[in-house]
Amino acid sequence: MPKKKNRRSASLHLALPATSANLGPAFDAAALAMDLFITIDARPAPTFSIKATGRDEEICGNMENHLIIATYREILQAQGAEVTPLSLRIGNDIPIGKGCGSSAAARLAGIALANHFGRLRWNDAQIVGEASRREHHPDNASACWMGGLTIARMSGEAEAQVVRISPKGKWPLLLAIPDQALSTEEARRVLPARYSRADAVANIQNSMLLLAAFTQGRHDLLSSALEDRIHQPYRAPLCPLLPCLHQLTGKAGILGSALSGAGPSVLVFLDPRASAQKTRMSIAAHLVRNGLHAELLLTSITQRGGPR
Repeated sequence: MPKKKNRRSASLHLALPATSANLGPAFDAAALAMDLFITIDARPAPTFSIKATGRDEEICGNMENHLIIATYREILQAQGAEVTPLSLRIGNDIPIGKGCGSSAAARLAGIALANHFGRLRWNDAQIVGEASRREHHPDNASACWMGGLTIARMSGEAEAQVVRISPKGKWPLLLAIPDQALSTEEARRVLPARYSRADAVANIQNSMLLLAAFTQGRHDLLSSALEDRIHQPYRAPLCPLLPCLHQLTGKAGILGSALSGAGPSVLVFLDPRASAQKTRMSIAAHLVRNGLHAELLLTSITQRGGPR
């Protein structure tokens, strides 16, 4: 369970990672946790308050419709438990509204706070399941809470079946974050209601190949395994970084790229044999040549999730 300070009910410390879901063809089924965190220190207080630092601190510190506090309240009220006001200190490294799992992390934080201060005694499956129900898909929530690479499916309204995988070998990452945000709802609206059998079969094959690449450390499989026909072709007009960075697949130091979640950020898989800094510089130059701008963060798959 999350790290606790002092007495059980006195305070709670959480560190929840950013996540990148879909990973190309594994739409709503797979995600990985990245070495970027939101940390929360919470303790009982006379009234709710927030002190936020780090990325998007104005959003994190805005009490109105705060996702962590709203989730905390809703869970406790649904369970008939007392809602204890909390003082929250939030330090955030996760881009908000950029396809990096910020909403899943916030919802998991609210659920974990309710579980702790409401003494609900929920287990990991219940926590991930409730977050997945609220997110309407289990991929981000499972990776955020469990760390590593997760494969997940909903098996009920608030139940998720999750398998956690530790990828074999090194898988350095680069996260390309544009200035503009994109809501998941908007990214979902552009998807078709039906797909051809050929597209469905291709994505199943590529998803299985992607799993094999990670479990066997087969970097050579990645460029093919990341190909997708379900969501990326339809979201590309909303996410101009994606087609631009796709052009670099197979170039020196670059194994492939995929939309991070619903976008607009893009996750680039780097060749562990190449210099990450040099590859980052070449990606930055490529974006400039194409009239695009993005923050380029070097990161990695973290094995650290919410319960650790």
